[in-house]
Amino acid sequence: MAVPKRKHSNSRTGKRRAHDGLKPKNLTVCPKCSTSLPTHVVCPKCGYYMSRVVVPPADE
Repeated sequence: MAVPKRKHSNSRTGKRRAHDGLKPKNLTVCPKCSTSLPTHVVCPKCGYYMSRVVVPPADE
C-alpha cells in the first residue's frame, strides 16, 4: 500500500485547497421591478421570469 514518505507542508495543502472557498451568489436585477435576485429565479415581488408573468404577484 502506498504511504507518503513525508508530511505535505501547510502551503502545499493550501495551494491544493485554493479553489475550495465559498463564492457569493450571483445576483441580477429584475428588469420589471429592479429587485435583486439570483439568476434563473422567478422574481418574488412581481412574478416575472424571461419577460412574462409566470407566477401571480404575491401582494395581490
